[in-house]
Amino acid sequence: MNEKTDYYDGRDLGCNYSRTESIFKLWAPGAVKVTLALYQDAGSYNAQGEVTVHTDGLEIGMKNWKAGVWFLRFYGDLAGRYYMYKIEGPDGSIRYVTDPYSKGVSANGARSAVVDLQYWSPPGWEGEKRPPLEGLQDTVLYELHVRDFSADTESGFEYHGKFKSFTETGLRDKEGNKVGIDHLQELGVTHVHLLPVFDFKTVNELLVDDPDSTETKYNWGYDPQHFNVPEGSYATDPQIPGVRILEFKEMIMALHRKGIRVIMDVVYNHTFGVEDGPFEAIVPGYFYRRDAQGRLTNGSGVGNEMATERPMVRKYILDSVRYWAEEYHIDGFRFDLMGLIDTETIIQVARELHSEVDPSILIYGEPWTGGDTPLQQQTLKGSQMNKGFAVFNDHFRGAIKGDSDGGGKGFATGQPEMEAAILEGVKGAVHDFTASPLETINYVTVHDNLNLWDKVLTTQGLRNEAGFEEIRNGELTNGGSLEEAVKHSEPYRSVDRDYLMKSESVKRAILANGIVLTSQGIPMIQAGDELLRTKYGDHNSYRSGDLVNAIRWENKRRFKPVFDYYRGLIDLRKTHPAFRMTSKEQIEKHLEVLRCQDNTVAYMLKDFANDDVWKNIVVIYNANHHEIKMELPFSKTGWKIAVNEEQAGNQALDFLVDEQVSVPELSMMVLFEEVGGVPRPTKRVEVQYERPDGKYDGWNLWVWGTGLREQRVDFERTENGRAVASFTVPAYVKRIGYIVRLNDWEAKDVDQDCFIELGHSQSAITVLIRSGSDDWKKIS
Repeated sequence: MNEKTDYYDGRDLGCNYSRTESIFKLWAPGAVKVTLALYQDAGSYNAQGEVTVHTDGLEIGMKNWKAGVWFLRFYGDLAGRYYMYKIEGPDGSIRYVTDPYSKGVSANGARSAVVDLQYWSPPGWEGEKRPPLEGLQDTVLYELHVRDFSADTESGFEYHGKFKSFTETGLRDKEGNKVGIDHLQELGVTHVHLLPVFDFKTVNELLVDDPDSTETKYNWGYDPQHFNVPEGSYATDPQIPGVRILEFKEMIMALHRKGIRVIMDVVYNHTFGVEDGPFEAIVPGYFYRRDAQGRLTNGSGVGNEMATERPMVRKYILDSVRYWAEEYHIDGFRFDLMGLIDTETIIQVARELHSEVDPSILIYGEPWTGGDTPLQQQTLKGSQMNKGFAVFNDHFRGAIKGDSDGGGKGFATGQPEMEAAILEGVKGAVHDFTASPLETINYVTVHDNLNLWDKVLTTQGLRNEAGFEEIRNGELTNGGSLEEAVKHSEPYRSVDRDYLMKSESVKRAILANGIVLTSQGIPMIQAGDELLRTKYGDHNSYRSGDLVNAIRWENKRRFKPVFDYYRGLIDLRKTHPAFRMTSKEQIEKHLEVLRCQDNTVAYMLKDFANDDVWKNIVVIYNANHHEIKMELPFSKTGWKIAVNEEQAGNQALDFLVDEQVSVPELSMMVLFEEVGGVPRPTKRVEVQYERPDGKYDGWNLWVWGTGLREQRVDFERTENGRAVASFTVPAYVKRIGYIVRLNDWEAKDVDQDCFIELGHSQSAITVLIRSGSDDWKKIS
């Protein structure tokens, strides 16, 4: 095979259907002969849900057309028929294979299907639009597994574990709380990130709804089979190829109508199988990386890795994501193990989707691999800089929570001296690995590893108290019934329901995601965090079934204040652009650090950051086991509290009478300064500074005092041979300290600290300071 002469640049590989004809194109440059096999039905399934005999079709030879592509035009309407390709290799081998560009498949992906995509679109699909999004900075991600969403049998859903569950509106629990898609809208997230929803291998679609079957009915889906077809186990009837297409589109439309975009988790780094996978039988040795001895490499950790750097593999990925974006109106893609995909491929994905489909499509992924790989150009942290895509920020993740599966602690879970790492994440990693905060996905937990509640319990040493047993591959490692273990566990034993928001576990969980939701960058929370979701200590629940993974919707009424807190933080973020800055320059200009020590991180988003309506916003994270007191910058109108330890939102919960605030243990606080508020009693201080040489360039004041945070005050003008500076202090301030200095401490006028007595009643005071003197003189 010659990669130059055998490269095909057309976007029409696969079956191109119309009611009058279907054109089949397959790229198989090394094949001796390719035959199209047409079938009336899906074939005969064995006990394992497989179709092993494919010789019963109408076989039509295909033409070796150009650039390694085999071609066939079939006149007539083939909708509802099935097909495969019969590949004859130079070694005499004969293989029947499904189409890697399949748009439809039979149950379990056994055969490709000819589908009329227009027929299987819901009413109004052609005019269906993406929800408006001003910029990627407005994104709030919610990672969710389709089956988890509606598997709870007590939730009121009709379509448990199905795409159609997202179309069910008006669901309420017994106390009237919104459930399902209405809950997502109420929470305020902008994007739902769906774990893999393409056709994957490990769930038998024929038995997934059979209550008597003991076969595995659950998987996260990181085991690709057909990359361009929706998963059949999430459809109400996987045996009709068009049903999964229709119901997937109905789900997208339902979410879009609620103002929620959809991210698709894509797994182009490996396939479930190789010899029986979608590529190897068609183009042997091309689609997978191998070592010098010809052995498959294993950077994915599951036995193979796709050779994405090769032209036709890259093309396959480009064609696939574009197909999902255009045919299914997908709004973004999360790349699994993006480190295994060469950076040039990801750059081309971003460029093509943004320029030819929609610039608001969000692209991000995991900037790491699952093992050693021969790939030279790995897409790791830093490779995304100015390239149009984002990466997961595991630095920030670890700083907040600690390790992923064990008792290792982070800032929110009890580890001291993590302040600097937290602050780096708060700044959108612009001094770490990003060129813009839009390149970092900030999160604490996702589907992998311990989820947030279980991680908090683990760091607190509460796993035994909660009754968690060790679970692996969906079974108890010590034997016994998983169902009984879940039934008898007490994941919320440490929570006093009457004092929910005072529970240490709750406070730590809220603090962790509170940091994420108030930091620069793109935030992501895992589905159920807002409901204190547990997975009963299972750190790898990919095959543990509904028993462990289902979202328990009863937790909404049990932990409603937690949900309200999350909703308030998301509303705060969406309302105030100061939390959504888009450049390193903005962050450096508008984010001022107030404290970064002693288990406390505090900063101010100042001077109408990113055109916010609030003049200044102060955010404080207290990870201490005790209350802290925090000095605040002086405000003419006073500081109002929008977020405290129990409530969050956009409205003032309290008003400060001075420039000091108490922040309770293990909590966060957000305060704001409005323009147009009622002015507080203040007094104006004017300082006139006199130097015999009359040279004032570079000199300034450093001032401090009760109600006045340490700050630089520049001389604003010269008048009558003196430099003049002025500033405002609260009326109750009686004494301030000052130093006259040159630039940033290059020199001091006098060495010792100096003080000005302001007295009790003046609304303004003017004083004279002479060079070389530690005294001052009141002028008026």
